[in-house]
Amino acid sequence: MRTYLNPDVSTWSSLCSRPALDYKPLQSIVSEVFEQVSAQGDRALKDYTVKFDKVTLSDIAVSSLEIEEAIAQVPADLKQAINLAKDQIEAFHQAQVTERVSVERTPGVLCWQEKKPIQKVGLYIPGGSAPLFSTILMLAVPAQIAGCQEVVLCTPCQSDGKIHPAVLYTAYLCGVTKIYKLGGIQAIAAMTLGTDTVPAVYKIFGPGNQYVTAAKQYAQQFGVSIDMPAGPSELLVLCDQTAHPTFVAADLLSQAEHGPDSQVVLVSLDLDFLDLVSAELNIQVEALPRKEIALKALDNSVMIYFKEPKDASDWINLYAPEHYIIAMDQPDYFVNSVQNAGSVFIGHYTPESAGDYASGTNHTLPTNGYAKQYSGVHLDSFQKQITFQEIQSHGLSVIGPAVELMAAAEGLEAHKQAVTKRLITLNQTDEKI
Repeated sequence: MRTYLNPDVSTWSSLCSRPALDYKPLQSIVSEVFEQVSAQGDRALKDYTVKFDKVTLSDIAVSSLEIEEAIAQVPADLKQAINLAKDQIEAFHQAQVTERVSVERTPGVLCWQEKKPIQKVGLYIPGGSAPLFSTILMLAVPAQIAGCQEVVLCTPCQSDGKIHPAVLYTAYLCGVTKIYKLGGIQAIAAMTLGTDTVPAVYKIFGPGNQYVTAAKQYAQQFGVSIDMPAGPSELLVLCDQTAHPTFVAADLLSQAEHGPDSQVVLVSLDLDFLDLVSAELNIQVEALPRKEIALKALDNSVMIYFKEPKDASDWINLYAPEHYIIAMDQPDYFVNSVQNAGSVFIGHYTPESAGDYASGTNHTLPTNGYAKQYSGVHLDSFQKQITFQEIQSHGLSVIGPAVELMAAAEGLEAHKQAVTKRLITLNQTDEKI
């Protein structure tokens, strides 16, 4: 990890840089896959699964028998852990349900807002080097609470043509039955365009590698929405002399092991703490099964010492981390100063791993600085907010003249006449009375 000591503000922007991601070279293969899926449907999906994943599929869809067999293979203690996590996530997202908002500022002019579920959603669950069954909980649970009518799940299969049992168990637990053995670009193309087997959806959720990310961005050209721009996972830990070097090093490595293009950042208000964490990193990384991946991620990562708390806070808001741990005895100043972050973890006993699995918050979060303008996935991500209005005659009499004047000032005569003709009719009715 590169080290910077009390960096000048002129260098702050450069210190926010992430590992470079250039999706332009991927556009040709993404467009090719979409074109072939559009033309050949399921045949193209199977061909690309052979080409990219080296797996020959007889059936794209997961059968009910495969689900039953997978459920039987998952150890009881893992089932209990998944169930606990589901309960936590469900409770937190259920609490996000809100009532209809209704306002009648002027008598006879009633406006209200209702939330309606997105009818068809697609969930992409990575399955490469780690089967992320936890992401099913993060996406399928709020989709279920929101009331989405159709939930489609795509995830790459293993070399034997099967999906990891924990993935199928978790999908079953969340009520997802439309499951397909598809990964990468072809999975996103299938959910975008639809085939004889895979239904098209209105919005696609879920993380993935650079090919999946490029495909999700491309899908938007076909009128499909996505959850958010995504990039490699990242974590920022802020600490002072009260932090535990062992804990901090473990937290940094928990994100570093995601992938070689992940980034972790340590911001410290105590200069000596940087050396303590460096020593712990060297010890702990040696015991990791994904050591080589973690080491490559650490090469992309930085340690920064700030003398002044305000400088640390200002830079962190500029960086806008996906995950942000505040490892301090007295965290209030930094908690209150958070402006840009995907999810915040406060105190010495709040590891980021808890949010990844079982605290209840969602782990699908904005990366690459997008926390400045995007939220992580939440219940509203699976809903649309529709406004309604109902105007009575006496209400139109009050606001109508203002509408006429504004429409005329904008040169939109037909807009004005839509009100004027009604007001004339109302006046004539009043005269008869």
